[in-house]
Amino acid sequence: MNGVKFAKTLAGVLAASFMLALTGCLYPEDRTPGADASAREAVMTVQDSVDRYRERTELLPIQNADETVPVYEKYKIDFGKLKRMGYIAEVPKIAFESGGSYQFLIIDEETNPTVKMLDLVVFQAAADVQRKVDEYRRANGNRNPSGDEAYEGFSWIDFGKLGMKAPEARSMYSRQPLSWIVDGQGTVYADYAIDVATALEKTGKRPGAGEDLRTALVEASYYVPVRSPAYRLIDGDPLPVRP
Repeated sequence: MNGVKFAKTLAGVLAASFMLALTGCLYPEDRTPGADASAREAVMTVQDSVDRYRERTELLPIQNADETVPVYEKYKIDFGKLKRMGYIAEVPKIAFESGGSYQFLIIDEETNPTVKMLDLVVFQAAADVQRKVDEYRRANGNRNPSGDEAYEGFSWIDFGKLGMKAPEARSMYSRQPLSWIVDGQGTVYADYAIDVATALEKTGKRPGAGEDLRTALVEASYYVPVRSPAYRLIDGDPLPVRP
């Protein structure tokens, strides 16, 4: 990352740290995204049901997923199966299946199956931007609606070229507005670089060489990063990398 970009990221981390001081915790233990259930209570309830199901059946209650589905969208929990077999009494109200805005899924399915939540508001925002970018590329010789370069291989999206405003979607981690980037092939991503940097600073995590830094986000919260690129530590900075 060049000096200007590093300064921008550092400024973002400091801003996030300021918000942390105001709110008490970047990843609160009892954030309430639904009317009657906190994220913590919902995740703990579903985790217990998944653990009991797995202990009894040696399987996971997940829906089938294609190999091309991104890792943090892949293993959606099959609540119908959990209910039919008596492992859960009611699907959490914040779950999509109950009309909520969160998809429950499992990560680390091979080693330590862990329940997390995917924010469908951000997911839909990313899908809407992707559709607009695809339309723009078809009408403009596969050129991207790019603004300035954000990182090597990624540019900020110029929403003026798309004739729309940037979505009012917020990070699940900091609750700050998300920024949107696009790679050379026209794939849209939400940018979590500041969240990753803040998580590393807060947790003191020392990532290994080549490690995907998104693990710092999922380990410190109940949420997966939606429509995100992988991040690596490059020259000391957390940067998105192309697939």
